[in-house]
Amino acid sequence: MTFFEGFSWVELFKATTVLFAVIDIVGSVPIIIKLKETAGSLHELRTSSVSFLIMIGFLLVGDSILKLFGVTVESFAVAGSIILFAMAFEMILGVRLFRDEVTGKTASIVPLAFPIIAGAGTMTTLVSLKAEYATINLIAAILINVIIVYAVLKLTEKIEQLLGEGGIAILKKVFGIILLAIAIKLFTTNIQALFE
Repeated sequence: MTFFEGFSWVELFKATTVLFAVIDIVGSVPIIIKLKETAGSLHELRTSSVSFLIMIGFLLVGDSILKLFGVTVESFAVAGSIILFAMAFEMILGVRLFRDEVTGKTASIVPLAFPIIAGAGTMTTLVSLKAEYATINLIAAILINVIIVYAVLKLTEKIEQLLGEGGIAILKKVFGIILLAIAIKLFTTNIQALFE
């Protein structure tokens, strides 16, 4: 019973929403389509499974990994917030700051599972959320988001047809603004902790 201790629908909703905005799988539909064209096909289940394992692994042992390198959660969160800033500006302004090669049969894992889905922004967010929310809520939030990722990967072409280029562009802008707000909160909260 102790595993479920601390479960909260409110925390689950908040964590799920934040992760959904950070992962931005719907906004990544154009990238996924391009990857499918380059790699031929993508393995949706493999991508989702690897993403889930990376996120759960980092949630559970992320602190230990950071301590191994002598990095505090606060400093990692500040560094991650800068990455989130960059990602948000990419989405809002339509500029490209990150350059990734997208070729080969391993496209389902690299770069799709990592770093597009379970990237630095997602990992930073998980470490930051761990300080605020119970682990059970974060595991459930990760699972919900991975299910959404799987569904989007399966329905990529249908989503593109349904939303059209304009719809996808609007979604990217909306999630970009949400992500920017998250980055600002993450930065201000943790930068204060560094100087206390």
